[in-house]
Amino acid sequence: MASVHESLYFNPMMTNGVVHANVFGIKDWVTPYKTALLVLISEMGRDGPYLSLLERRSLNRMLLLLLQGPDMTLSRLIKAIEECCSQLASLVQIRIKLMAAGELKDMEQFFDDLSEAFNRPEPDVHKTSVVGLFLRQMILAYNKLSFSQVYKLYTALQQYYQEDLKKSGGEEAEMELTPSEGLDTKMEKEDFDGPLREEEISCNGPLSQKQAEYFLSQQASLLKNDETKALSPASLQKELNSLLKFNPDFAEAHYLSYLNGLRVQDVFSSTHSLLHYFDRLILTGAESKSNGDEGYGRSLRYAALNLAALHCRFGHYQQARAWQCGKPHPPLKSPTYLASLGIQSLVQQRAFAGKTASNLMDALKVSDLLHWKHSLSELIDISIAQKTAIWRLYGRSTMALQQAQMLLSMNSLEAVNVGIQQNNTESFAVVLCHLAELHAEQGYFAAASEILKHLKERFPPNSQHAQLWMLCDQKIQFDRAMNDGKYHVADSLVAGITALNTTEGVYR
Repeated sequence: MASVHESLYFNPMMTNGVVHANVFGIKDWVTPYKTALLVLISEMGRDGPYLSLLERRSLNRMLLLLLQGPDMTLSRLIKAIEECCSQLASLVQIRIKLMAAGELKDMEQFFDDLSEAFNRPEPDVHKTSVVGLFLRQMILAYNKLSFSQVYKLYTALQQYYQEDLKKSGGEEAEMELTPSEGLDTKMEKEDFDGPLREEEISCNGPLSQKQAEYFLSQQASLLKNDETKALSPASLQKELNSLLKFNPDFAEAHYLSYLNGLRVQDVFSSTHSLLHYFDRLILTGAESKSNGDEGYGRSLRYAALNLAALHCRFGHYQQARAWQCGKPHPPLKSPTYLASLGIQSLVQQRAFAGKTASNLMDALKVSDLLHWKHSLSELIDISIAQKTAIWRLYGRSTMALQQAQMLLSMNSLEAVNVGIQQNNTESFAVVLCHLAELHAEQGYFAAASEILKHLKERFPPNSQHAQLWMLCDQKIQFDRAMNDGKYHVADSLVAGITALNTTEGVYR
């Protein structure tokens, strides 16, 4: 049956799985990558009249992604520009080469020219636009640098160019040794629009506020909607540790670390990160500033609920009950969500207690009204998954199949970024498992195998919901072995089932 534990992870700073980050104390500063972006903006201003409408539109759309994304290598930046305008990419590369191969005064002259062009009565870039704000921040940040810091920036720019030059030289030599006919070197669109690869997202220094916000929101959204496209648990934790190294009070990074710990079932690190999140949230005063005097109490109440849900997730029901009921908490400002969760949890308990299906469906109908009224899409998915499980529990395979198909064909109410598959949640995995078992019960083992294959692709073995299809696969194999009279095979499968679910193992 669909679990409601996942929905109990309340976070006042998250909406639909997206973290609204605020990197306290971290400001934007000039880096070699941002210098390259400034060169791109400068060249776009010079060649603006010669660019076609389609090229300008593509460049503007790409520039927004570049401004909010993390720093990337020069070769990747040039390839991205080439997709929009190859001539402009050559100009940017030449300009950076001349600056890196020249002297310090060349870089100083570039920033002087950029400042003069920006401060003209009619500049090429509007001062209140996204690009204009970025230019102003970079110019102000550069003007605040001391001479030694300017020299370090210039040295970093040279290294930025030289490292890319060595890398491109090595790639060219490799291409000469192993030529491939018809090799398409054009950068694929999904390579730029999609999530960054692990080797490209690592940074040598701290991310700026906007970069950190973008990184956290992207990874949080991927963890909820399509975990397979998020960074691996080890790589994500490495990046979060890097953020926390430069700013230990970055509360939202602790919360994403908590979610990352849940992926690998690490109760110690999950608890550690969750406690740090609420400690930092209170210390920074973010909740008190936005919610008045009730801010601190509200954060503590959310902390208690999160800790209760965390212990419930790992089967520590006594600890969960202690955190949930240990102290009388004032009412939270999300009564609808809590009421719906309570109804779904109660229905799950009543189903195991043997209550009639009609009573359970009547209770779910009440919660469904709240879900649709307030567009609580996550709870809508869980409700449909629960109905599928209930109908299967009571032997109504046709009704279970109908509910499963409803969830699989339903469009998510949440706005999901391009390239992220929708409904890659626990409810989705539960419904697919029920669908596979329904086909296996009717003897369609080939169809059940195809569904399990799809589950393995959507939820790899290292993902947090992989145990669902692992258990489903073992149960189907057990039932098939029993039907074929291969009792020794069925007996060997009991140990695997018990490891995944003790109750199911004892039953078999």
